Amino acid sequence: MAKTKTPRKTLPAGIGKVLKRLHYPLDLILLCVRWYVAYSLSLRNLEEMMAERGIDVDRSSVHRWVIKLLPVFGKAFRKRKRPVGKSWRVDETYVKVKGQWKYLYRAVDKAGNTVDFLLRAHRDKAAARRYFEKAIEQNGEPETITVAVDKSGANLAALEALNVERSTPIKVRQNKYLNNVVEQDHRAVKRIIKPKMGFKDFRCARNILSGIEIARMIRKGQMCEPGVASSAAEHFYSLAM
Repeated sequence: MAKTKTPRKTLPAGIGKVLKRLHYPLDLILLCVRWYVAYSLSLRNLEEMMAERGIDVDRSSVHRWVIKLLPVFGKAFRKRKRPVGKSWRVDETYVKVKGQWKYLYRAVDKAGNTVDFLLRAHRDKAAARRYFEKAIEQNGEPETITVAVDKSGANLAALEALNVERSTPIKVRQNKYLNNVVEQDHRAVKRIIKPKMGFKDFRCARNILSGIEIARMIRKGQMCEPGVASSAAEHFYSLAM
C-alpha cells in the first residue's frame, strides 16, 4: 500500500491541529492508534502487522500518532462519558516510567465502571488528594468511597482532609474485600501495558495510559452515543470526528 497524503481541509476538527501533515490515510492512523491502546501489542508488533498487509509503517510513526492524538480523544470522550455510580472503590497500582515505579490512581464504581484515573510520581497524601479532587470535579461527588487497607494511609488522610472542608462529608470505608473489583480492573489495564515494556517518559506514559483507559471504558459501555448502537471500534473512531 503506497503512502498517500490526506488534504488538511478534509481532516476532522482537532486532528488537523496536532498532525501537521499526513503521509498515510487517516483511517490507517486511527486503526494503529486504537489497536495499540485496546490490545496487548507493542510498537514492534504493530509495525510487523502492518508489514504483513503490505503497509510500510515505522514504529516511530505509530508512537508519534499515539502521543499526539490520544489527548484529542481524551477531551472528546470526557464530553460523552456516561455518569458513574455514587459508591466508589479507589486504589493505586504501579507503572514503570523510565525505569522507575510511578503510581496510577484509579477508581471504579460498585458496578465496575471506571470513575477516573491519574498518574502521579509519588504515593502520598498530596498525590491522593489531587486524584480525588480531579475525580470529583469530573464525575460529581460520591456518597461513599472505599479505600484499600494499606500501610501508607495516604488515601485515607487525603479524604479526611477533603471532608474537613465539606458541609456534607463523604462516607469513607476501608475494606480490602470490597476493593476486589478495582484490583481486578487493574489487572485488565496492566495486561495492555505489559508488552509495551515500560514508558520512556512521564508525558508519554500519561497520554498512553489515558488511551488505554478510554478504550477500556468504551468496551465497558461507558460512552454515550446518540442513534443506533455501534461497535467499540466505531465508538473509538467517532472521537476523532
